[in-house]
Amino acid sequence: MSSRAHRTPPLLMLFAVVFTVLWLIVAVVPFAWTVWGSFKVEADFFSYTGWIDAITGRRTLEQTGGTMTLDAYRGVWITEEFWKAAVNTIVVTVSVTLISLTFGTLGGYALARSGHRYAFWILIVALLFRAMPGIALVSGYLLPFFELNLWGHLSTTIIVLVALNQPFTLWLLHSFFLSIPRDLDESALVDGCTRFQAFRLIIMPVMWPGLVTTGIFSFLVGYSDFVICATLLSETNQTMVPRIAAFLGTTQQAGRLMYAVAATVSVITPLFILVLFFQRRIVSGLTAGAVKG
Repeated sequence: MSSRAHRTPPLLMLFAVVFTVLWLIVAVVPFAWTVWGSFKVEADFFSYTGWIDAITGRRTLEQTGGTMTLDAYRGVWITEEFWKAAVNTIVVTVSVTLISLTFGTLGGYALARSGHRYAFWILIVALLFRAMPGIALVSGYLLPFFELNLWGHLSTTIIVLVALNQPFTLWLLHSFFLSIPRDLDESALVDGCTRFQAFRLIIMPVMWPGLVTTGIFSFLVGYSDFVICATLLSETNQTMVPRIAAFLGTTQQAGRLMYAVAATVSVITPLFILVLFFQRRIVSGLTAGAVKG
């Protein structure tokens, strides 16, 4: 068969190029504009006269002596102590990821290798639990948290986020374990390994792409959650995403909008770097669960 038969039609190629360009404009331009504006003063970035002020930085030059300034970042990280929210976010995110992966890995492996009917119903119940709105489930935790004086602590938020994330983690890891042939387990058992040794030494090294993919999704649950953290944490002990909303407030104050802009860039940039760094593992992990060995 000639190579001409495999050539992409010009019209399809044009459509793909146009779609890609439009997608980049919609996805990249708003973020790039926010990053650029975070180095301006509020009078430029939220100028009533036109968007050209945000490019030239006329008022930024008048107020700071330069067309670019770090005042918004200094204000949000030092004056407003946004670093405390960043520390809380790291604690919550790392804890949710590690706990979810630990229980999800053990549970997913057990359900994938179980020949009993109840394994299917456990997964169905987990799926129904995950389909419920998070805020509806949080209301059930509030009364015991208040009675035990646990409301406002990071540990309570971690417990709820793990409970909400665990069904998804269980399903995802279960599908990855199903893609690994049972012959590996059986060969390890024949060679004298215990069930846990077979799981730890034979299965887990094969599972790394799926584990990384699931870990990233669990990381995003703890990192970007707003409703749960805003409900269960006090205003002085928030994570980064709810803290951004606090900068906006109900009354407008000079400079507070730029704090929100700088905080938004500070939150999104690590996610952008994370996805770029792990993009190949994310794709390989997602496709691994769909291929039977």
